[in-house]
Amino acid sequence: MTQPDAFSDSYAQARAKFQAAAASAGLAVHAYPHPLPGWDGEALATDVVLDGPANAERLLIVTSACHGVEGFCGSGVQVDALGNAAWRAQAHAQGVAVLYVHALNPHGFSYQRRVTQENVDLNRNFQDFAQPLPVNEAYRALHALVLPEHWPPDAANQVAVANYISQHGITAFQGAITRGQHEFADGLFYGGAAPTWSNLNIRQILRDHAQAARRLAWVDLHTGLGPSGVGERIFACRDDATALARARQWWGGNGATPVTSIYDGSSSSAFLTGLMWMAAYQECPQAEYTGLALEYGTLPIADMLQALRADHWLHQHPDAPAALATQIHQQVKDAFFTDTPVWKDQILSQARQVLAQASAGLAAA
Repeated sequence: MTQPDAFSDSYAQARAKFQAAAASAGLAVHAYPHPLPGWDGEALATDVVLDGPANAERLLIVTSACHGVEGFCGSGVQVDALGNAAWRAQAHAQGVAVLYVHALNPHGFSYQRRVTQENVDLNRNFQDFAQPLPVNEAYRALHALVLPEHWPPDAANQVAVANYISQHGITAFQGAITRGQHEFADGLFYGGAAPTWSNLNIRQILRDHAQAARRLAWVDLHTGLGPSGVGERIFACRDDATALARARQWWGGNGATPVTSIYDGSSSSAFLTGLMWMAAYQECPQAEYTGLALEYGTLPIADMLQALRADHWLHQHPDAPAALATQIHQQVKDAFFTDTPVWKDQILSQARQVLAQASAGLAAA
């Protein structure tokens, strides 16, 4: 069952629980301070805890809040894992060190937004900015439609969106919006024009803590896609058949828990570029890398996209009425975190299995 205190109601509370769980486990916390204050003026940081030797050749990285507000789920998983003596003993016995990276995007976590302080989707920001950036023409055609002048959208906007979905399908609508774009800095799923603070910070963490690894696994915790409470196991490497086969061997459960891929169309996620875990190849070239995005479902895709539209509209209109702003903030949180015991139990039971499978995979010859 759920550890009743694993999950939190705010970034500050989540950070305190993560630090307390580390202290109870006898582990040190290494903080990477963020330059800006949080929603309530609190200090922000990405906190890192290493459970195991610094020179471990087998390293499992577990990360939360790549998309800030999704940290309500991911932080709970990390707190639960740090408090799970059996899990920690298993990893130790298998010679696997575990690096917990709490709040990759602390600003978004604190402000209950998915994006960074630069309004950037961190998981679209790992591009080579010296090269021409991907162009998302489908989003260009939708930008003004999905972010109208007034909120809630008027009847004409609702009809126009419905017509687009009727003509192209909800999957095409989702793909056009979520694929990422580099043209509209105030828009949805903006990939940025340069590396964000969080991008640079993640790279520094990998340089500080992952250079001894010869076998490297990374489980990145997400929410917002798929059926409620179901953790889709999405292959999180470059398009590599050998790595995909290894990921499916580790996490596929002989078909019981399929590992999907954005490269073959089997994932609920659209095909994406600028993905965060590409940094593993660049910063840890010495390691054999195997990654998984554990993506938990919350609300139907249309509701999730509506919440994000509202959030970005509010970002464009900071003078919006306080009651509307409050309603939108809650709408966004509800789209990425289901605050029920049943959902939380589903999240933790699947995460425990995934982490145990990752450790066993790293330990195998």
